Amino acid sequence: MVINSSASPSILLILVHYWTEARPVYKGILLMILASFAFSCMDTIAKMMSAHYDPFQVVWARYCSQSFWSLVVLAPFLARLLKTRYLRLQILRSGLLFGATLAFFSALPYLKLAELFAIFEVAPLLITCLSFLILKEKVSWPRWVGVTIGLLGALIIIRPGTEVFTPYALLPIVAASCFAGYSITTRFLGSEESPWTNFLYTALIGTVIASVLVIPKWQPIAMEDLPILSSFGIIGGIGHLMLIFALRYTQASILAPFSYFGLLYSSFWGFYVFDELPDIFTYLGAFVIVASGIFVWYRENRKTVVAVMQEG
Repeated sequence: MVINSSASPSILLILVHYWTEARPVYKGILLMILASFAFSCMDTIAKMMSAHYDPFQVVWARYCSQSFWSLVVLAPFLARLLKTRYLRLQILRSGLLFGATLAFFSALPYLKLAELFAIFEVAPLLITCLSFLILKEKVSWPRWVGVTIGLLGALIIIRPGTEVFTPYALLPIVAASCFAGYSITTRFLGSEESPWTNFLYTALIGTVIASVLVIPKWQPIAMEDLPILSSFGIIGGIGHLMLIFALRYTQASILAPFSYFGLLYSSFWGFYVFDELPDIFTYLGAFVIVASGIFVWYRENRKTVVAVMQEG
């Protein structure tokens, strides 16, 4: 069989053409779906490594690998990209993402991936609360109903007061809260700073924090784990970069429901890699959380979605 060597370049050109011609809203949605996939891949690798290393060391490897390759690729532009008018906000934003990563990774050895992601999906609802408290945005009654129902969904999965409850189930709530704060600050910086500046500060500040905290937890790294630990942070970096660009193409309110793809990905990886099958309470709680999120999204964004789709 003869393979046409020009086929791959032709396909690439077609994809580039469709990307340049696509409406911004569709670009944002696609990037959000791809970002969720990248995060699920990173978290799957982190769960594998957490079986052998302390979560602090796994977080350190995640940030160091992202920083190293980012500095290599962006070296010619560092002087320009590191200039910021919002250094304190960059530090706060990066610290919040670090907190989300540490809390999430710390729960990996103790919870199933699908459970973790299902509980973490209260993050969009918590963003609603922070938008009201910090940004002073007007929050309608459907939003508060959705937030309340979503948190009840998380309680269904966690089941406090029962014998299956573990304190580690609270860590995804902590991670979701930190990520909500990160999203609020990213929303502001998204229109004020270059996405590459946001990306660099997130990686570098996270690396500094992790390098200090990992010292008492350090253990020698096996040679066979070096390739994974030195590169898997790139996947997370790519995911965050796609998320930053997605928020520049499309409003956060439009993108919110597509974050639930992460729950599908995590269920697949949990079964395929770890042979995990969530129990009925995880499915029920996840359904309640996703349904509440979609309810809020639909009630608040019906007109906005139609307008954005028409405008492109």
